[in-house]
Amino acid sequence: MDRTILHCDCNSFFASVECLIRPDLKKVPMAVCGDPESRHGIILAKNDLAKKYGVVTAETIWQARQKCPQLVLAPTHFQKYRRYSRQINGIYRRFTDLVEPFSIDESWLDVTGSNALFGDGRQIADTIRETIRRETGLTVSVGVSFNKIFAKMGSDYKKPDATTVITRKNYQHILFPLPVSALIFCGRRMTEALAEYGIHTIGDLAGSRRDFLLQRLGKSGTILFDYANGLDNSPVRRFDECREVKSISNSVTFRRDLVGYDDIRRGVNAIADRVAGRMRKNQVKCRVVQIGIKNTSLHLITRQKTLRAPTHLAKDLSSAALDLIASCWNPSDPIRMLTVAGTSLVPDDAAGVQISFFTRRRGATREKQEKLEAALDAIREKYGHGSILSGSLLKNDLGVEGLHRK
Repeated sequence: MDRTILHCDCNSFFASVECLIRPDLKKVPMAVCGDPESRHGIILAKNDLAKKYGVVTAETIWQARQKCPQLVLAPTHFQKYRRYSRQINGIYRRFTDLVEPFSIDESWLDVTGSNALFGDGRQIADTIRETIRRETGLTVSVGVSFNKIFAKMGSDYKKPDATTVITRKNYQHILFPLPVSALIFCGRRMTEALAEYGIHTIGDLAGSRRDFLLQRLGKSGTILFDYANGLDNSPVRRFDECREVKSISNSVTFRRDLVGYDDIRRGVNAIADRVAGRMRKNQVKCRVVQIGIKNTSLHLITRQKTLRAPTHLAKDLSSAALDLIASCWNPSDPIRMLTVAGTSLVPDDAAGVQISFFTRRRGATREKQEKLEAALDAIREKYGHGSILSGSLLKNDLGVEGLHRK
């Protein structure tokens, strides 16, 4: 028997929440973006009036205002978005415990076992849409199908506030005419690679030879072939199921470019402090530290190094990141954006290096550092992340103090 899978996607989520906070925004073309003065000048979401002018997500504010000079910009309020996301996922869980968030505004639901209580997939989808509209003021589009991929494509197919049912009988009629770029996880490079072989639509992809795609495009090609033919059987996970964290990182586009060692050190220390705190909260340590540097021409380079022992200490992350930067970057060259990441994560009680007679003193110092950073975590948990900062970050003009208000 086929499963009944729903994919629920909040319509223009960030923009819709902002319009609830400020109802006057419903009457004007508006978009949510980062702070232009901090150079986070990208459109994150827009309302329907802005869409009519051709404003699209991920374009720059400058491009959007070329299309719509009267565009009203709203800053982000991520705490409010998270609160609404939790409320909406709570509504989903009234219908099933198999709720798997895909992002802050999207979730899959497996309602196969709920049909006897709430009706078929379309009935459940329509009930969910009406409930969310009544209780939150927001709208969602829902795709209903027999697997996760087609359910996701169903929620994308018709917006806003709509239900689309994709079955074994109609999926070829609905999906095959769409461009391959409409298929989840088929990005720009894969779309271009498929086009070289005359594969432009989902129907073209579904009708291709699987062995040919494996030979030419590797495993990614065969995965997309399976998706196009409705062969995805991945389960919907329980909402409370622990998900494996593979890396923890933070990126900052600075209010001004970093120039010189002192600037770079301040930026690295602030980011590493935040990453380390998130590691401790997730009870993991990293074996590998990775950095990413973006210059003023938006060229990105990445470097990484393996540590002698796993760590979740900001001091260790900073030291490793600064060593990596020193190995590949001229401090006088300006840095626009910087990323620090911890990867190859292990549980925080994983064994590190064996402590010998000669390293015992160093181990004692490390234990003191762990206690210090744990104490900082406790203070920030109680009083907020901005309650305690490094002295080098006070009154800085880089914008990194915002990391500690998240």
